[in-house]
Amino acid sequence: MSEYAAGKEVAILGLGTMGGGMAANLLKAGFPLTVYNRTAAKAQALVNGGARLAPTPADAARGASIVISMLADDHASREVWLGRNGALAAVAQGTILIESSTVSPAWIAELAEQAAQRDVEFLDAPVTGSRMQAATGQLSFLVGGSERALATATPVLQAMSKEILHMGPVGSGAKLKLINNFLCGVQIASLAEGLAWIERSGLDREKALAFLKTGAGGSPVIAAISARMVSQIYGVNFLLRLMAKDLRYAETEAARCDIELTTAETARKLFEVAVARGFGEEDMASVIEPLRNR
Repeated sequence: MSEYAAGKEVAILGLGTMGGGMAANLLKAGFPLTVYNRTAAKAQALVNGGARLAPTPADAARGASIVISMLADDHASREVWLGRNGALAAVAQGTILIESSTVSPAWIAELAEQAAQRDVEFLDAPVTGSRMQAATGQLSFLVGGSERALATATPVLQAMSKEILHMGPVGSGAKLKLINNFLCGVQIASLAEGLAWIERSGLDREKALAFLKTGAGGSPVIAAISARMVSQIYGVNFLLRLMAKDLRYAETEAARCDIELTTAETARKLFEVAVARGFGEEDMASVIEPLRNR
């Protein structure tokens, strides 16, 4: 255990696709860890590894030096921070709060103001990567907030990441994360349409994809997601319904800058069709299935 870890109690709120892996890496690094999850059973492996399970967000945050939230959306984040038995009411002066969920910049601004009223530091630090990167400590953190707070939080973030990118003031991380997910979502939607087209056209799918993955239109996203679409194995790396949500948030935020994300709107509708067809809890690669089954 490092000298820093020995003195810093960390709390993680949310143990879903990403939060569970993040928490496991904090334990591996030697940080005293308290966890909260709405479904307590998901915490059992972490408890077996030495984490303390808190019954409420407030109980998790009480006494922690750093409190990290990793949740699905604005609503879930608001409930954990400000709802009944919310974490914010229990934190002490000097605590650093870190919102790592993919949420709207408008909610980040509101939460940062609430934190300031309690005289605590706040960072928005969403991540890029999916389940595998969370499990192996290879996430990238996109951080908004003060350099002072980030310097204090850096050893904690380093235990979960390969990269920490300080983007500027509070809200900067949330904005870049939405831009990142907008670009990914549009690529995945166009891949779904392109692959469905290949399959119906009579082309050799393997040869066509081999060319496309390494051609001008190729990307890491295309390579990874096309493999899942072909195998039709949709174990969750990134929930499909959350991509629909991220595209919706991106459209709203871009509109604040007088940018109309027409490609995001088109992609979002494709993801929403997949949600309506029952794929919302599957991996986002399953967005192709409604196109295959028209």
